[in-house]
Amino acid sequence: MVAKYKEHIELSTALEILEKTFEGWAAKNKTEKNISAALGCVLIKDITAHRNVPHYAASAVDGYAVDASSTIGASQATPLKLVPSAYQWMNTGADVPSWANAVLMIEDSSIDGDDLIIFRSLTPSANVRPLGEDVMAGQIIAREGDIVTPALISLFLCAGIEKVPVYDRPKTLYIPTGEEIISRKEWLADHNPKSGTVAESNSLFIEASFKEWGYEVDVMPVVPDDPEILKEKVIYGAEKYDLVLVGAGSAKGRRDHTLEVFEATGEVLFRWVRMKPGRPAMAAKINDKPVICLPGFPMSTTVVLWSIVYPLLNILSGKSEDYQYLIKKAVGCREIRQTKLLVQHSSPAGIQDWLRVKTAKVGDTTYSWALTSGASVLWALAEADGIALLPASALECEKGTDVTVWMKRSVDFDKRILFQGSDDPAIQLLVTPIKRRGGDLVSRAVGSMGGLAALSRGECHLAAAHLLDDKDGTYNDSFIERFSNGEKWERILVFHRMQGIIVPAGNPKKINSFEDMCAGDNVFANRQPGAGTRVLFDYLLKKIGKPTSEITGYEQQFTTHMEVANRVYTGLADATLGIKSAADALGLDFIPLKEEPYELVIPSIYIEHPTIKALMDSLLDGQWRDSVESMGGYRWKD
Repeated sequence: MVAKYKEHIELSTALEILEKTFEGWAAKNKTEKNISAALGCVLIKDITAHRNVPHYAASAVDGYAVDASSTIGASQATPLKLVPSAYQWMNTGADVPSWANAVLMIEDSSIDGDDLIIFRSLTPSANVRPLGEDVMAGQIIAREGDIVTPALISLFLCAGIEKVPVYDRPKTLYIPTGEEIISRKEWLADHNPKSGTVAESNSLFIEASFKEWGYEVDVMPVVPDDPEILKEKVIYGAEKYDLVLVGAGSAKGRRDHTLEVFEATGEVLFRWVRMKPGRPAMAAKINDKPVICLPGFPMSTTVVLWSIVYPLLNILSGKSEDYQYLIKKAVGCREIRQTKLLVQHSSPAGIQDWLRVKTAKVGDTTYSWALTSGASVLWALAEADGIALLPASALECEKGTDVTVWMKRSVDFDKRILFQGSDDPAIQLLVTPIKRRGGDLVSRAVGSMGGLAALSRGECHLAAAHLLDDKDGTYNDSFIERFSNGEKWERILVFHRMQGIIVPAGNPKKINSFEDMCAGDNVFANRQPGAGTRVLFDYLLKKIGKPTSEITGYEQQFTTHMEVANRVYTGLADATLGIKSAADALGLDFIPLKEEPYELVIPSIYIEHPTIKALMDSLLDGQWRDSVESMGGYRWKD
């Protein structure tokens, strides 16, 4: 059966459908609002001033009202004297008396008894704001289609206007659905939520976004996965509100009923949009009102809010602005930056890809790199400096590809330094003490080898390494010599940290040595090639003569200590190699194997960088050191 509506369409097509369907909708919602309530609304017609602004001749300065003719010839060399009846004190903004036509600044005068001594000649109207200088009665002060701003509200009042005709802003209802969704109150009250349940967090993001955009939204209690109940709520929303948002239920699962409800109660306009995330978005017209289905995952909801809901709100409000501009505004774009991709990125074929990116400038190049891209990942959105929307034609973006970033936050690139290298939670704890000292540190966990390689390519300001040389048992020396290419790199020993075997709490498989871990059918979670922990693991394998082919899970590769520890915590691995602090963070058991030096490596050209100096100071910060010690498994250098 062929669908009566369009499916798998481009974002631009989805917006065109919504605009065509609801283009005359705002005209049905003409109203007159008190000026204080009209902020953000669109004016229906030109507005003319009822009064002159100012409505009297006003002094523009502190000084004395005078007749300009009485000041002719006055100067510093030839001062003139005026008797009290020939001048009058004026505060800024005061009504100039009818007999005066100028105001002498106090700086150009002095008092001698009751007389005024003047040192400057004035021309008529000097330092006087004439009647209607700002606005004349009958003058057009705002145009049809203008958006009411704080400045206009103030001007309307001064011009004697109490109410203005505008298009009313649409009233929106959000209906969250899903039996796995837990209300805010229940979620916070339950300190051990049931597996498979999720907090109803999307409504918080929606409410905050609407408030930021100048709109209001009501949120309905969570609706269960029942088509009849959902149908009832959607019909209610389409009767009482101007726009209805339904949370989730747009996929093809057994509990996804939104499509059938839309088909039963109105006309489906489109389903599925060719973008990632946000692809399952859907729209319908019910009771002549727009109803949008938001995908359930937080980032998918966010993208659909930015790219579809916000432009639609503007259509319903009578605003006519370019969609690209509107989407940037919805995102909260402060500025646009041209960047180079720091690492290669792959996008699905024919799909617009929304990247949450971090940025840094090294040398003359501003880099950007994508953060975790999952549709359910909230952290990446909160952490991102900005958003990059890759076109459907992008597909494979090689390292160095030009990428335009819509910056959500202001970044002082002269202060920001980029760390790449060995992963350690202690480095993340340094961000705040560095910030307190006026610096800015961002980091990428790429492993010890990856960090040194990035330094050699000029793609970061500093790295960290704990690389064991299996030839002589030393750490970092040979690797730094190889990657530095003769340049001078400074080395700072931060601490020694304990590497060991991480196993589930209680150590159910009785793994007490490296040999035990590598024996039998134990599943191992491995680090990526080039990570110092991976180098140590391969070294220990070589020592016991164990081939990698006999290690189940050797090909499972993860980039951080917490990732591999989490594999053990969730039962996807029996053991991994990592640091004690990662095991302690998840309540796992830890069998010590080897203490290693953890060094920062900094090219000499960056030693005087203000944030590098802040970093050096932060390494001695007492609070930071206490936090590191509390994690366990660290020893400060002697």
